[in-house]
Amino acid sequence: MAEWQQVFGLKSQSTDSDNSSGEFAEMTLPDQNRAAEVERGPQENGVKKHRTTLPAPMFSRNNFSVWSILKKCIGLELSKITMPIVFNEPLSFLQRITEYMEHTYLLNKACSYTDPLLRMQTVAAFAVSAVASQWERTGKPFNPLLGETYELIREDLGFRFISEQVSHHPPISAFHAEGLNKDFIFQGSIYPKLKFWGKSVEAEPRGTITLELLKHKDVYTWTNPTCCVHNVIIGKLWIEQYGTVEIINHSTGEKCVLNFKPCGLFGKELHRVEGYIQDKNKKKLCMIYGKWTECLWSVDPATYEAYKKNEESVTPETDEADDMPDVQETVQVIAGSKLLWRISSRPSNSSQMYNFTNFAVALNELDKDMASILAPTDCRLRPDIRSMENGDLDVASNEKERLEEKQRASRRERAKTSEEWRTRWFTQGTNPHTKTSDWLYTGGYFDRSFTDCPDIY
Repeated sequence: MAEWQQVFGLKSQSTDSDNSSGEFAEMTLPDQNRAAEVERGPQENGVKKHRTTLPAPMFSRNNFSVWSILKKCIGLELSKITMPIVFNEPLSFLQRITEYMEHTYLLNKACSYTDPLLRMQTVAAFAVSAVASQWERTGKPFNPLLGETYELIREDLGFRFISEQVSHHPPISAFHAEGLNKDFIFQGSIYPKLKFWGKSVEAEPRGTITLELLKHKDVYTWTNPTCCVHNVIIGKLWIEQYGTVEIINHSTGEKCVLNFKPCGLFGKELHRVEGYIQDKNKKKLCMIYGKWTECLWSVDPATYEAYKKNEESVTPETDEADDMPDVQETVQVIAGSKLLWRISSRPSNSSQMYNFTNFAVALNELDKDMASILAPTDCRLRPDIRSMENGDLDVASNEKERLEEKQRASRRERAKTSEEWRTRWFTQGTNPHTKTSDWLYTGGYFDRSFTDCPDIY
């Protein structure tokens, strides 16, 4: 480990003075208080109270050059490239996709509407909100191990969620969420393709997301936009989302088309989203605009077109900006617009906690009662993620290496006997709405019968 530190110019958490700010120290619990909180499972008005801080601040990445690894990977797919753990955040990718559920209130609101247009507007807001947590999140989540799972039950938000890593090569994560009132089902399988383009890393989303509003028998499907992290070699890291997202209501024929705009030369389009909702006859019913980092609005097409005609002309833009744009204009609200969604505020110390949202801060918390009922494959039990969250980079790196070697050894043993890996909670099938290949939840996870779960940790 000492050799590893010398190569990358890193120190362990206990000696890294850059990460020991007094501001963060004030918000961490003393050991005895933290132990007491875990023991009693804090509650507020009968609902579980979730933690608001991480046990330790994030590590500094200033002394490490990612170029030494990535310079040979230009244009290549990065899923098999091992990155130093200091560039990770203490969450598994399975936990990261759970952040789609942060704004579940939008699904509850959509279920309450009788007007299908209002439902589509709200579903569009939910689709945009699902990527909002990625703003300024430049840390890489841990790659899930084959068979790894993650569950989350949030009674305060009204849902329960289960995910499983169903394939290692290619990496595929399947998830299933349902409303506690049996009003919606939200599911999908994600297998992003990562590529390095010299100054940026691009994550192309693959896999279908399906949402069912059971009361109305509505079924929506869509895919996420492409995410790109800029300045991975030098400069300030920054993230943009771009591409077209089409949300289709398979029950009514309505479609929502959202254009996540590339930044442009002067940053005028940074984070902007524009689009429209049309009926089955392709008549535009409303326009949608805003920023995925800020808010989303809807307005009638005539008002929107009149506004656009009156806008001042702008300098022609290119599709790429290497440096962080200086111009970051707020959304100009058009008269008569309806607010669909606004991003939640983040913790005051978010920059010292991997830029986590309040929702993300609580994803890896583990109390005594919870540990006793979790599947043995749950992310919260991963020793490398737990060690990194607790501030011990040395142990985290050693544990990550051990787990990866254990995974390779298991794969070699299966190869000797031609044994196929068997998924536990999902099965590969056909999405009944898109007719494409998908991973479907088989049910039964919350019955808590975990006797045949694999030993992956």
